[in-house]
Amino acid sequence: MLSKSFSFLLSFSLPLSFLLGLIFNYPFKRYMRRKRRNKKISDKLFAFCKKYLLISPWINAGILGVAFLATLIYMVVLMKQTPEYANAPTPLFNRFFYISLFSSILTILFVYFWEKHRVHIKYLGSLFSKEELRKRVFKTKMGRIKNRLWVSSAMTTLLPLSIVIIYLIMSFTKIEDLAISELTDEQTQILFGRYSSMMQNLLDNPNSIDEIGRMFFVNVMDGIIMLVGIGMGIFASLIYILLFVKWTTIDIVYPVRELMYNMQRTGEGKRVNYTIVRNNDEIGELAERFNEMTGEIERYIIRIEKMNKAYSRFVPKQFLDFLEKENITEVKLGDQVQKEMSVLFTDIRDFTALSEELTPKKTFDFLNEYLSVMEPLISQNHGFIDKYIGDSIMALFAGNVENAIDAAIEMRVALADFNVKRRLENKNPIDSGIGIHTGNLMLGVVGGHGRMDGTVVSDAVNLASRIEGLTKMYGTSIIISQNTLIKLEDPGRYNYRFLDVVKVKGKKEAVYIFEVLDGEPNKIKQLKIQTKSDFGKGLQLYKNKEFDDAHKLFRKILEINPDDHAADLYIARCKNILDFGVPADWDGVETIRDKY
Repeated sequence: MLSKSFSFLLSFSLPLSFLLGLIFNYPFKRYMRRKRRNKKISDKLFAFCKKYLLISPWINAGILGVAFLATLIYMVVLMKQTPEYANAPTPLFNRFFYISLFSSILTILFVYFWEKHRVHIKYLGSLFSKEELRKRVFKTKMGRIKNRLWVSSAMTTLLPLSIVIIYLIMSFTKIEDLAISELTDEQTQILFGRYSSMMQNLLDNPNSIDEIGRMFFVNVMDGIIMLVGIGMGIFASLIYILLFVKWTTIDIVYPVRELMYNMQRTGEGKRVNYTIVRNNDEIGELAERFNEMTGEIERYIIRIEKMNKAYSRFVPKQFLDFLEKENITEVKLGDQVQKEMSVLFTDIRDFTALSEELTPKKTFDFLNEYLSVMEPLISQNHGFIDKYIGDSIMALFAGNVENAIDAAIEMRVALADFNVKRRLENKNPIDSGIGIHTGNLMLGVVGGHGRMDGTVVSDAVNLASRIEGLTKMYGTSIIISQNTLIKLEDPGRYNYRFLDVVKVKGKKEAVYIFEVLDGEPNKIKQLKIQTKSDFGKGLQLYKNKEFDDAHKLFRKILEINPDDHAADLYIARCKNILDFGVPADWDGVETIRDKY
């Protein structure tokens, strides 16, 4: 009755163990399949797989162990309850039980180590984030490589060897188990072979009968079983050697190679690399310490980048590039380079009167608001700001002079939007002028060893500043020099007109200046384009000393466009000459004695 109950239990437990294995492993299979296909994974599925991944080797081995345990218990019950099994001295079923026991242990251990190998090498990175795997995610205490090698050696040698020993022991049969009171010569010959004559002398001695009975022999059937068992033990040993050596090697070499690769990339400065902590031994500890070091390096790099970014606000990156320096730490006193560049100057008109109406704090707030609007436009057009001088901006542009003119036009458009905002806030609008000149200049570092500054030294810088000042005198938005105009690759891109020939303060040579009309409001721009031809004729008459005709033509222009302050200026000049006569040294070049 008891054996029938165990038989029922066995028939139920084996399918149940198989079903439990399928149920437990299905979510992992589903998760991996959906991940490979880049499909959405539910939070519940992800949480389950992440929770049980690390203990899945134990669970799978346990599920398999339940089935084996049920089988072994059933076999024990059979041996205890069935008379033919219980009374037989060395039954075949008894031997089969021990074989099954060792085979079950080998299989369970195989499944456990195989599953553990796959979890650590293949699946950790699929369920845990890179941030989580920078440290050990294992709950157990830290292991040792030495212990792993001991386990590998035991699995590949001791356990298979134990099977061989068990087969040998089970193959032995004691002579006394034959229940023969006296051995015949023929039986002695069969049992002892070539040693039968020697054993016959012992058999003649009554005192040796008990000792001979405790001796054992291997019969034909046991010999076959022993040979098969030894062969299976050797085969199992070879399989375990091949797999366990491979797994142990991969478990050690793969993380080490991964760690070395990340070390190399970090050392080459390509980027900060973290490695996955796959092991819970010295290699895992090494990977964890490497990640801690890498984290410190990353934080240090971030601090350096923030410092460099902060420095770049004071010393532009382009300035360092022109000096062929990687960073500000390489800059030395006296570093310099000569470049042809376009210099842009701009400032707010009547800023002094405006600032008198504001508190110091409101003045700073206003300046920062205005400069924050203008600075990005310079950067977007491949220029950089060399310095702020109160409300003025000095910017430098290398390469195409179009960059400087485009920046100037965009700054005028942005100023119009800025004024719209000020009107909405019940504040007075502001105006600005922009002057551009192109020429050779020296960029370099000046000062002393205790305090250095990057600066630009050139007559081109002074001339650009003077040209910007002329925008107030001529009532224009943007003025460029002839040097800038002739550098344009496609002058047809812009609307401009010749404005004057001047000698600015501090310059002996005359400078041809031109007004860029694209920076004006659209209505004024169209009127200036409409009168551009007449304005040019008026200038020619003025230079040819035909002041009366020039006066009439400029008045005609002013009637069409009352906002043409340059025409108004020439009307005043013509009237002054008509009233007081032409100066003796007059040559058509306007000498600007004041600094605007």
